[in-house]
Amino acid sequence: MNAKTLESLLIMYEEILEKIDLGIHVIDSNERTVIYNKKMREIEGMGIEDVLDKNLMDVFDFGAAEESTLLQVLKSRESIQNVKQTYFNNKGQEITTINHTFPITENGTVIGAMEIAKDVTKLEKMIHENMSKKDEIRYTFDQILGQSPLLKEAIETGKRAARTASSVLIIGEIGTGKELFARSIHHDSPRSEQAFFSQNCAALPDTLMETLLFGIEEQPDAEGRPGLFEQADGGTILFDEIDSLSPALQTKLLKVIQEKKVRREGGNTDIFVDVRILATISEDPIDAIAAGNLRKDLYYRLSAVSIFVPPLRERKDDIELLTSAFIDKYNHLFGMDVLSVDEEVKNYFQQYEWPGNIRELEHVIEGAMNLMDHEETISFDHLPIQFRNKSVNCGLSNDLEKAEGFLYQSDKAILPLDDYIQEAETYYITKALQHHDFNITKTAKALGMSRQNLQYRIRKYNIGKV
Repeated sequence: MNAKTLESLLIMYEEILEKIDLGIHVIDSNERTVIYNKKMREIEGMGIEDVLDKNLMDVFDFGAAEESTLLQVLKSRESIQNVKQTYFNNKGQEITTINHTFPITENGTVIGAMEIAKDVTKLEKMIHENMSKKDEIRYTFDQILGQSPLLKEAIETGKRAARTASSVLIIGEIGTGKELFARSIHHDSPRSEQAFFSQNCAALPDTLMETLLFGIEEQPDAEGRPGLFEQADGGTILFDEIDSLSPALQTKLLKVIQEKKVRREGGNTDIFVDVRILATISEDPIDAIAAGNLRKDLYYRLSAVSIFVPPLRERKDDIELLTSAFIDKYNHLFGMDVLSVDEEVKNYFQQYEWPGNIRELEHVIEGAMNLMDHEETISFDHLPIQFRNKSVNCGLSNDLEKAEGFLYQSDKAILPLDDYIQEAETYYITKALQHHDFNITKTAKALGMSRQNLQYRIRKYNIGKV
């Protein structure tokens, strides 16, 4: 091989090392770094000049109880694979990697060691943060404020469900208080003294979510970790936004619910667990199934009990009560003495559709009180600017007339499309039921939907005999 060809090969090897999405670190027999690729520099947060041609122990701190895997392999002449290592760079920043480390030999003599590293620093932190989300505050149904019939029905369903160990699916728009229902069910149940964990299904990537739920089996050189199911044994896990969980993990979750046992990643032993499953979803579960976001069999398993939490626009009589509660809350937090909202604000609150539901109302009150000095009443000018703009854009006014029909709120404003569709659907289903003398089977067939789908919409829209 001539010099030019050799030079070309070296350029190719260097290009590959720089582009590969794994950290590569190579030391020679004198423990000095000879190869240190771009990904490794990113993982360890250092420049090539900080490490290259320097003794490994002069750059990194591995702590008194842990030795570098590179040095272990250099001394033992044996490979070490799939080992987690935590150490510190020259700035004192903690780094955690999963390493595959191999000796480099020439004619039977070890001339160095090579390490292939995968960064798990952020993943470790995310797992730790999620593992710590054990609920320590006791929430009860008494903390769910409101007097509307739809809300009272949801609360009664929740109280009845608390007495059993059945799975519960809580359905409601974002900001309606679904998690408060879930926590109230747990703390009103025989499991109230046991663990409660809330896990947002959209918060983590699949690989990390699987580790979080099922845990990792202990390896000879790697620490084991129990998953949420093991930690919650005897208690409850809430899967928030269950339709955000990948289909593959939904399948595994269904298996755990059915068999009441889990197996850690890398393990071969089944671990029996007694965990109650609660789940929330922000859209119509039938729509989620049709869109492929929710497995039908998991839906059937979860919806042994279904609770429908009404949106704020369907319980506007509760707005005044909720407004007072949020004023009291932020009076305490901010050291203020606000008493109420004025009549103009009350009117706006009643006319507004509250797409963000109770959460939006709370944010509006908090924002308004941040803009106040020593006033005792929240006026329109105190409301957050984005809310005031939204009110103007929606055509709200003090003299907004009572809605008539299901197409127009008044001669000035058209119903939002979602509201129009809901009213039209309610009207059409009611007429179909009347036409078939409220026979569910015949009506469902005529509408081209399943009995379950029809019954869900009857409950959702509170359709009864007229």
